[in-house]
Amino acid sequence: MLRIEHLTKKYGDYAAVNDLSLHIQPGEIYGFIGHNGAGKTTTLKCVAGILNFDNGSISINGADIQKDPLGAKKVMAYIPDNPDLYDYMTAIQYLNFIADIFGVSQQDREARIKKYGDMFELTEKLAQPVSAYSHGMKQKLAVMGALVHDPKLILMDEPFVGLDPTASFLLKQTMREICNNGGAIFFSTHVLDVAEKLCDKVAIIKAGKLIRSGTMDEVKGDESLEEVFLELQNGAAMFDGSNAMNIEIPNFK
Repeated sequence: MLRIEHLTKKYGDYAAVNDLSLHIQPGEIYGFIGHNGAGKTTTLKCVAGILNFDNGSISINGADIQKDPLGAKKVMAYIPDNPDLYDYMTAIQYLNFIADIFGVSQQDREARIKKYGDMFELTEKLAQPVSAYSHGMKQKLAVMGALVHDPKLILMDEPFVGLDPTASFLLKQTMREICNNGGAIFFSTHVLDVAEKLCDKVAIIKAGKLIRSGTMDEVKGDESLEEVFLELQNGAAMFDGSNAMNIEIPNFK
């Protein structure tokens, strides 16, 4: 579904993403984790066709994002970490606008808007302007906009930020349903316990370079994902019990 081959994206001499390769198959929820500035958002924006890149290739369902951007984007949806939507539109105008872009039939769009509007408790609020929405409501609307054309691949950048517990639970259920029906999801998150429970595979990135990837069992073994992540990011020495007494704890009294 998604093939990233030797992706490199530079800003001047700085490589935000450095020779990254990942393959995501239909049916997989693939988590992407790393510290702030590790290169997660840059990678997702390159896949979405928002950013150009210096080396490598990206294909979505067989369509190259640089050679055939429309073919790639037709089967993809992208949910950014900050839902910057069109404030001057009402929510239903926004959803119909997205449906028009992707050529969704009237029957299909109405069914999907009703399904997800009811799920996220927005149906009664769709006539309101987007400018009147809270951050959490905008996040829900962004999710609905991504789902209205039934994409094969969904890219999500920190999708649970701003969602209440019920909406987060429903989104996780929806993500699994999409993948059970042959779709694929590639998403970044800092919520490691969610990634551990939800993802089929996970990739850990540090300073633009992939440092570990595979199935959840392959990546974490007998440890928790949080433990493995911290060890890979900071070095196993900090978890060595022999060093514990050498840590100076400041006195805040």
